[in-house]
Amino acid sequence: MFLKIAHRGASAYEPENTIRSFERAIEMKAEMVEFDVRQSLDGRLVVIHDAKVDRTTDGKGPVSEKTLSGLKELDAGKGEKIPSFEEALDACAGKTRLVIELKENGIEEKVLSAINARGLKDDVFIVSFNRSRLRLVKTLDPGIRTGLILFASVDPISLAERCGADAVAPFRWFVTKGFVEKARSRGLYTFTWTVDDDGKARALRDMGVTGIVTNRPDILAAG
Repeated sequence: MFLKIAHRGASAYEPENTIRSFERAIEMKAEMVEFDVRQSLDGRLVVIHDAKVDRTTDGKGPVSEKTLSGLKELDAGKGEKIPSFEEALDACAGKTRLVIELKENGIEEKVLSAINARGLKDDVFIVSFNRSRLRLVKTLDPGIRTGLILFASVDPISLAERCGADAVAPFRWFVTKGFVEKARSRGLYTFTWTVDDDGKARALRDMGVTGIVTNRPDILAAG
């Protein structure tokens, strides 16, 4: 199966990392929804990509210097609010599977606790550019699936294996049929990002890539 993974939800159409964006992705039949997790000043998990709120909301300043209630006062686009991690999980549970990117250290246990409390372990990949985070996740819960994101590497497959990852996700420029076949032979899923062009998506599908991260979950709608 070729997976279309909605990047921060249907972010080509709706404000990224919002419930509205996730719901739109689900409507567009995305097989998975991807979103980013950070921690607020009061230790709550929140869904936002950047370390600061400036780009995606009408506020300013670091996420880590604002409480959850303070973050909830901001407009994340079209009147949407920054979701808590729990709200994002609940919006997607039973409707699609999830790719959850850890954006900072120290949140691994809380993320796993929320996932397991909802029985979502089998529907989740936890991913990161940071190998130590993935190693910690696997130490805490060896059964959860993880994926290593990276831009480029001489040997991305070995890097993924060394941190116990189940998937390897290099930038699309570096994906070849040989790479996909080698990863598969080593038992790894292959994801790549960010693919919004139908032709590129089709080529990657033909190479055997497990899934693409896309801002357009309706990509390849015509087949």
